Amino acid sequence: MHPCLTCGACCAYFRVSFHWSEADPELGGTVPLALTEPLRTHERAMRGTSQAHPRCIALDADIGRYSRCTIHDRRPSVCALVPASWEFGAASAQCDKARLAHGLPVLTPDDWVGVAETDKNPLPDI
Repeated sequence: MHPCLTCGACCAYFRVSFHWSEADPELGGTVPLALTEPLRTHERAMRGTSQAHPRCIALDADIGRYSRCTIHDRRPSVCALVPASWEFGAASAQCDKARLAHGLPVLTPDDWVGVAETDKNPLPDI
């Protein structure tokens, strides 16, 4: 099983901000506008992530037990850019920081033993 499916820490630790066009369907944006809020002139944020204790509105999780993004196929590009540690052969400072903040151990290469390459989240072409 992919380690992210039992984590969710990054979605409950970081602010998720992105260019407003990602939530504008007329410009090809796919992030549901209703799940976002204005942030700065050219940015929106996922609701729930611009507060002292962030938690993305699209997160369905019990951190460290189960996790899923309810808009995974329409998530903001910044979410797709955060790999899990060792998913692609290197540690991820963001992943490690979020996991530690939630009392979870950082991932190691051993956490990927048995995870099929096809089950890994592909890095986006940006």
